[in-house]
Amino acid sequence: MSVSGPANELNGITPLQQMVASCSGALLTSLFVTPLDVVKIRLQAQSSPFSKGKCFVYCNGLMDHICVCENGNTKAWYKAPGQFRGTLDAFVKIIRNEGLKSLWSGLPPTLVMAVPATVIYFTCYDQLCAFLKRSLGCSPDKAPLLAGALARVGSATVISPLELMRTKMQSRKLSYRELHVCLQSSVATDGWLALWKGLGPTLLRDVPFSAMYWYNYEQGKKWLCEKYGTREPTFMITFTSGAVSGSIAAIATLPFDVVKTRRQIELGELEALNISPKKSTSTFHIMGRIITENGISGLFAGFLPRLIKVAPACAVMISTYEIGKSFFRKRNADRELQKSSEHNFTSE
Repeated sequence: MSVSGPANELNGITPLQQMVASCSGALLTSLFVTPLDVVKIRLQAQSSPFSKGKCFVYCNGLMDHICVCENGNTKAWYKAPGQFRGTLDAFVKIIRNEGLKSLWSGLPPTLVMAVPATVIYFTCYDQLCAFLKRSLGCSPDKAPLLAGALARVGSATVISPLELMRTKMQSRKLSYRELHVCLQSSVATDGWLALWKGLGPTLLRDVPFSAMYWYNYEQGKKWLCEKYGTREPTFMITFTSGAVSGSIAAIATLPFDVVKTRRQIELGELEALNISPKKSTSTFHIMGRIITENGISGLFAGFLPRLIKVAPACAVMISTYEIGKSFFRKRNADRELQKSSEHNFTSE
């Protein structure tokens, strides 16, 4: 099947080609970032072993996933076969003792949701940005801000029920039939909105992040192109713009990330024990609890690890995506040129 379709091309590229480019970027980002998170989790497990029913956050570079420890140190990404003296030592010992593939432990199941979410998000952003500029007369500076926010709302809303199902299946070891009964019961009690439980805190973090990220990325890319006198952004321009804009957005939204992670872990552990939460789980109540327990600095916990994770993930994802789009744009232009040449030849 061809991935071209000139009838609905936008800026020389079709939506399907945008999806292929974003899918490639998502897979490459996961392959690059997952080993960093696996090593981080293993180091955490070494200093504070996870007990049964304990939750931890697993990130594949595209999405954060809450995982429940089932039988102490048995899962590949948090078992501790030896003592690690640091990050580099952990990399070496994991590869030597367990093989190279252990660095990507737990990746395949999470990609089932992370890749479609990323494809929806990036494709929607490009389509919305072009629509806002073309049809609504939105200024080129403001369009990325609004398109980024709307694209994140859309992708998070689509994926939220699937992530809820995945967490329930893992925490309670439910079969698909039992999951269906559990979801039916939740919907009957709380209505259809029960399927989007936890969407609010996700949007509070991800929507501002997305709006800031795309605005700063487009501005940075434009500035660097002007500085180096190039019409088309190079790999280094997109990579640098992605890393810097991702870092800015990550720092600005860190308090909401801390709150969302705390909420996910608390609810995940209660879910594993089949206990209803007694404390309020609203974003601002949890924020208040964190400030009471740890002060304002508690809202900025994990500053450096988040920055180290987000900056390269954003850089790899956007630069790969832009390379993919550039490839398809050139391919489409060459095909149009070939068709034009053939048409001129036959008309003569």
